[in-house]
Amino acid sequence: MLIDGKEETVKSCLSPSEMKGQVFCYSSRNVSKRNCCFTDFCNNETLHLYPGLPLLVQRTIARTIVLQETIGKGRFGEVWRGKWRGEDVAVKIFSSRDERSWFREAEIYQTIMLRHENILGFIAADNKDNGSWTQLWLVSEYHEHGSLYDYLNRYTVSMEGMIVLALSISSGLAHLHMEIIGTQGKPAIAHRDLKSKNVLVKKNGTAVIADLGLAVKHNSSTNTIDIPANHRVGTKRYMAPEILDETINMNSFESFKRADIYSLGLVFWELARRCSVRGLHEDFQLPYYDLVPSDPSIEDMRKVVCDQKLRPSIPNQWQSCEAMRVMGKLMRECWYANSAARLTALRVKKTVSQLSVIKDVKE
Repeated sequence: MLIDGKEETVKSCLSPSEMKGQVFCYSSRNVSKRNCCFTDFCNNETLHLYPGLPLLVQRTIARTIVLQETIGKGRFGEVWRGKWRGEDVAVKIFSSRDERSWFREAEIYQTIMLRHENILGFIAADNKDNGSWTQLWLVSEYHEHGSLYDYLNRYTVSMEGMIVLALSISSGLAHLHMEIIGTQGKPAIAHRDLKSKNVLVKKNGTAVIADLGLAVKHNSSTNTIDIPANHRVGTKRYMAPEILDETINMNSFESFKRADIYSLGLVFWELARRCSVRGLHEDFQLPYYDLVPSDPSIEDMRKVVCDQKLRPSIPNQWQSCEAMRVMGKLMRECWYANSAARLTALRVKKTVSQLSVIKDVKE
């Protein structure tokens, strides 16, 4: 327990209310491994602290992190690499005017059962007053390769590497989109800002989905959607046609999942272009690079995507290779103007996982 700010081991009987927010797992010094529970023997009751650490512990962690270097900037603020007990962590620092975004993202990350190998591992949220202003911190696992956008700018990927990345991104999205029923269940969640800059690449070549500040949760029992009360919209370049022309049904949760799938198709396009087949690959480009300005307006995007009904071009040479042909077909099935015709995240995941089987058989 934390007593007067110090960690102390207490073996006496505690009520659940006394335990709440004060106990954490000693079984691992690795802060990201937190799937553990504590038993109150007096009441024969097991308390599951999952997925978020108790707030008091989060605060203790955040206040012992030493910031090392800035590794990124966004519209919310900055991202730093920090050290905690000798371990690298990522610290996203929001300005106080972005408190809604900070609170929202922290809230989504602490959804029960959200933890998944392809969703960024959340560690802590804290507000820190440095004397002149308040900083809002979100602490997560650190991935040195950075975003998929950075990674694809720097490197090409092998066929196997492309399949592993595509499978992990679609697995992460399928987990977000899935509702898990039960007391330890999870609501279905739509991301609403999926793009290559919001996917991080792990050391082992898999990916995690990050930046859940715009996500929406679906309450299936009341069939309601908790739209976050912040002013941000998604990234214009990745917006689905129904968002661009404002025909999306904001009262239907399916609409938000289908918009995520459109964005997923664009991320797959960026990834597949960098796949080296027989030594050939394309240079890195953002979707619609040849059709809109570098910082397109909603109107720029609407003309291209809705009026002209254009989509990123799929190179002819992809037809000569089974994996690339399937990836091209997947993209098209994510891009349909009719959102109801698009694939689900689970279907995308299954198709990509079959690709890895085909590849293994051929080798």
